[in-house]
Amino acid sequence: MNEDIIKFARRQTCATISCINGNNKPYCFNCFYAFNSELGLLYFKSSADTRHSKLIKQNPFVAGTILPDKLKTLLVQGIQFEGELLAGDHPLAAHASANYHKEHPMALAMQGEIWTIQINHIKMTDSSKGFGKKIAWDREGKFEVVEI
Repeated sequence: MNEDIIKFARRQTCATISCINGNNKPYCFNCFYAFNSELGLLYFKSSADTRHSKLIKQNPFVAGTILPDKLKTLLVQGIQFEGELLAGDHPLAAHASANYHKEHPMALAMQGEIWTIQINHIKMTDSSKGFGKKIAWDREGKFEVVEI
């Protein structure tokens, strides 16, 4: 994975994730996350009875964004991603709780389960490297830098 993507994702704390309901209508939610760059995984914690938890159990495909925790008006930066929720017994989800709580130890006091998203594609916009600069990554090893 590209080092710029890794650094950006590790510095931020909150993601917006979109899922789809039974009528193919989008539904978004915000969450704190932990990022595993080596495996391309994003972990978040949520209660099983929330609307989004019920929806992603029905349809595990998600998309999301990560923006800077502190926005800078003239500097456009952010990540768009696509992925798939992994079942709790999936081998890649084996250490989800430890990875999430290492980043967010206070969350140990909160009810909920840790969810794992396998990220399959990322597009990062980073105007700090020049206006319109985009960096793309996908799980199949494709990587490109695009300048607009």
